[in-house]
Amino acid sequence: MTETNSLPLSSWARNVAPSPTLAVDAKAKALKAAGEDVCGFGAGEPDFDTPEFIKAACAQALADGKTKYAPAPGIPDLRAALAEKYRNENGIEGVEPSQVVVSPGGKFSCYLAILATISPGDEVIIPAPYWVSYPEMVKLAGGTPRVVFAGHERGFKITPEQLREAITPRTRMLIINSPSNPTGAIYTGAELAALVEVALEAGIYIMSDEIYEYLLYDGVQHVSPASFSKEAAAATITVAGFSKTFSMTGWRLGTLVANPQVAKAVASLQSQTSSNATTFAQYGALAAMQNWDASKTAISGMLEVFDRRRLRLLEGLRAIDGLECARAEGAFYLFPKMEALGVSAADFATELLETEKVAVVPGEGFGAPGYMRLSYATSDEVIEKGLERLTRFCANR
Repeated sequence: MTETNSLPLSSWARNVAPSPTLAVDAKAKALKAAGEDVCGFGAGEPDFDTPEFIKAACAQALADGKTKYAPAPGIPDLRAALAEKYRNENGIEGVEPSQVVVSPGGKFSCYLAILATISPGDEVIIPAPYWVSYPEMVKLAGGTPRVVFAGHERGFKITPEQLREAITPRTRMLIINSPSNPTGAIYTGAELAALVEVALEAGIYIMSDEIYEYLLYDGVQHVSPASFSKEAAAATITVAGFSKTFSMTGWRLGTLVANPQVAKAVASLQSQTSSNATTFAQYGALAAMQNWDASKTAISGMLEVFDRRRLRLLEGLRAIDGLECARAEGAFYLFPKMEALGVSAADFATELLETEKVAVVPGEGFGAPGYMRLSYATSDEVIEKGLERLTRFCANR
């Protein structure tokens, strides 16, 4: 009889890499569970509770028996509310509820967008630093990631010239993430318009990941690529979700807006994979959409705290010899350059966690060796203690 462990895995399973951000977070939590005093800067997760009115709506849905299957693309009222939101808040003309798909998480929305448009052999242009899951999702669809790097000196934003040079006859999609994970960088409207123009000329899709669209600082504004024109809207797949904006990471609710053909394909893929996003959770999301004034109050409260933490962490990192750190304008991450320290980010992060019990995510997982990501979605106490330990660690190298 053949032993189980001698049977082969699929090529997809063999080639996909585990998420380094989740791995760092898991290791930090394991150390905490063992009684260690860990300062965790790894997780991309707000440390606030979900607003009470959203939780109450979900609880009411449970009490009302909203526990059965929902339509694969989402409950109709939520899709209608999201379509209205994208018309009014994002300026995307003509969005209909039929173009909206609610999925089990923003990550799954990204994956569905890629599965619906990428075939084996297709290339996807991914600006780096990138969110760790983009290349793996492309590979799971049989596509080839084509990475274009833009570092600290370029504000972590690629140029139209870089994009044009990267496009080949096999290019099928450009991924844009603004505000960015891991850098917190935001493309201006003019910068996005220039990239969209190149993409439209080449006849490729744009997947615009806007999960952090409301986490903005210094007076900057978020712009959706799909808002520029009817042609841009037809070529753009806008993905987002409720996790970051409403501190609903565990609810697993993502959103996707696309042209009717892509939206229909995404809904079909979802019907054969997850069936639908959790039904009663969608009623919590509906409350967030229907009570927009309360939602904005909750968001502004989080932003005030995040902004204070952002500036304190930035100040502390810039005071450490060997680190260069850009002033992020969105999300809740800082992405310091650490090449001057003369050690790989992976080795640095491992040693830092082992000796000082500080968890950061090395830049290799983001396509950016020589950098590390720190999340300030953590307490003021952790930030102060972590900076003290990080300063001591760097000084003793």
